[in-house]
Amino acid sequence: MPEYTALAVLSVLLTAAVELFWLRTGVFGRLQYWLSMAIVFAFQVLVDGWLTKLSAPIVIYDESQTLGVRVPWDIPVEDYLFGFSMVTLTILLWVRWGRRDEEVAG
Repeated sequence: MPEYTALAVLSVLLTAAVELFWLRTGVFGRLQYWLSMAIVFAFQVLVDGWLTKLSAPIVIYDESQTLGVRVPWDIPVEDYLFGFSMVTLTILLWVRWGRRDEEVAG
């Protein structure tokens, strides 16, 4: 498996493990989380599509390090995995730290 792909998959697995086995915030079961992810991915398509378009790329990938699958507008699928991990981990920590602050204040 190409390195960038392996790291992208690993980031998703680690993020899911952090939620399921450590933080246990329950965000994966909330509609608000999935709606926020849909909004994030909509904007990711616009920005990432512009940055990675093959006709005039700003960000250039070593194709030997990716699967070579690009959808839509030439976006490497690995970018969605990293995007999921980055945004999800941020939400998980935000929710967790927010609960801890409530416990300390209460």
